[in-house]
Amino acid sequence: MNCKVSFIGLGVMGYPMAGHLARAGHAVTVYNRTPARAQQWVDEFGGGAAPSPAKAAEGAELVFCCVGNDVDLRAVVLGDQGAFARMRPGAVFVDHTTTSAEVARELHAEAQRRGLSFIDAPVSGGQAGAEKGQLTVMIGGDEDAVARAAPLIGCYARMQARLGEAGAGQLAKMVNQICIAGLVQALAEALHFADRAGLDARAVIDVISKGAAQSWQMDNRAGTMIEGRFDFGFAVDWMRKDLGYVLSEARRNGAHLPVTALVDQFYSEVQALGGSRWDTSSLIVPLRKMAPGSGDPRPGLPAAAFGSGPKGV
Repeated sequence: MNCKVSFIGLGVMGYPMAGHLARAGHAVTVYNRTPARAQQWVDEFGGGAAPSPAKAAEGAELVFCCVGNDVDLRAVVLGDQGAFARMRPGAVFVDHTTTSAEVARELHAEAQRRGLSFIDAPVSGGQAGAEKGQLTVMIGGDEDAVARAAPLIGCYARMQARLGEAGAGQLAKMVNQICIAGLVQALAEALHFADRAGLDARAVIDVISKGAAQSWQMDNRAGTMIEGRFDFGFAVDWMRKDLGYVLSEARRNGAHLPVTALVDQFYSEVQALGGSRWDTSSLIVPLRKMAPGSGDPRPGLPAAAFGSGPKGV
């Protein structure tokens, strides 16, 4: 059954996700902080654009959202111009932003107070996963609200699961980011070692990627790391934001995350080198820079190849 929905936030993730909803036949009204981006989406997919989150949410059965962080999320949800102000009773707010678990619980409680539902549903799979409709979605919230949202989330997800009450989706995303941080650092060190040992790194990866060392990062990032190309993908600034949520939650729940904390510091070194907008695979850059006799840590490419980093992450 087709639904009247809205989508707030049309970055590199939200733009194609909203597009999948429109292609599935749902009536989609979008809001974006930059109106031109919203108009571009309407020109491509149809539907309508609204001047505020509140206007976008009017009459919608489900309101989807994918913005930057806790502050951005509160800004589009609360207040006179926020989505909650105009959502109809019983409507469901589906938040795909990666945030703290704390803000997810806060907005879930506020939604309940207003007769609404809120589920936290952060995603993994990156821009490519969003464009292909192949995201993984980790969900926290009330069972009935999750069940209502599931068919529409399925428009752009290959895997979705409810993992607990409000905040559980964000906690699961933290697990995801812990795994990614460790894997990318390990891959960076492995490629750096291969280079210093005089091996053909591509040939090595071609062999070991068929064994126990295989990972998504190895399959999708080893080649560009060898080339020294990082002007795409998930920005270092955003990864540090996510790891900040992880480390804050770990202090609260008593988890010990020494490797994650160390990798977060390695990302700060990338930022210090001007790589705030580089892809997270740029962890190899400080290693190359520190190597004896090293020159440009991004071999074979002019500085212009890096541009200003990934667009709209």
